[in-house]
Amino acid sequence: MIRIAENLGQRVGVKRACEDLGVPRSSLYQARQPQRPASPRLPSKRALSQAERRTVRDVLNSERFVDSAPRQVYASLLDENVYLCSWRTMYRILAEFQAVRERRNQLTHPAYSKPELLATAPNKLWSWDITKLLGPAKWTYFYLYVILDVFSRYVVGWMIAEREAASLAETLIAETCAKQGIQRDQLTLHADRGSSMRSKPVALLLSDLGVTKTHTRPYTSNDNPYSEAQFKTLKYRPDFPDRFGSLVDARGWAQPFFQWYNHEHYVRRESRTA
Repeated sequence: MIRIAENLGQRVGVKRACEDLGVPRSSLYQARQPQRPASPRLPSKRALSQAERRTVRDVLNSERFVDSAPRQVYASLLDENVYLCSWRTMYRILAEFQAVRERRNQLTHPAYSKPELLATAPNKLWSWDITKLLGPAKWTYFYLYVILDVFSRYVVGWMIAEREAASLAETLIAETCAKQGIQRDQLTLHADRGSSMRSKPVALLLSDLGVTKTHTRPYTSNDNPYSEAQFKTLKYRPDFPDRFGSLVDARGWAQPFFQWYNHEHYVRRESRTA
């Protein structure tokens, strides 16, 4: 705006141009003045020398005062009739070296990466979990056991029972390994930290089969995303009922669902992404 007023003032006069544009004439006159370089700020005669500043810093970082705030150091030195500088100057000296908060040597932790299991081929990594299905009455449930191959997302084994038990999980895992022809030291089985997953019968079975077992980290709900995603797909199906009338009804609904999940769901997904 000042530049426009300057150009317009050459034709109609400075006063009229400033009135028409609403620009104070003092601003226009000030803009015409050559810009002077800022004069360097001279240090105060009472400022500490570099040697004195190093002395203050050494005192603050000494073994005696390393855990004390500058106000405490200032008060302690005054009790001993020693005056180095004001406590505010102590803060400024520490701020120059970014040592205001903590002056002790701190342990630097390396960058942490989330542990993640990698499936490179089918039947190398399985994930298994148990979810509840609502029964015919309140507080009644059926329990769906599902074993999922992480590489192909193929459900290699499933079972619906009236209770959650380590013996049932042991039976399902043994039958699924036999059906898939799992050899020793071939498979890793991943699960959360539920009671059935960490039970002794299941651990002994996996040891006998030569299967490596892994568990999610404590209090970490997203370490087993494959089974959780499969359960979400199951429960968000349009025909998923609010409740199952009986164990036979639950198994009758699950049978076509897993047929669709294994042979249509991921086939269509792969064709869309191809």
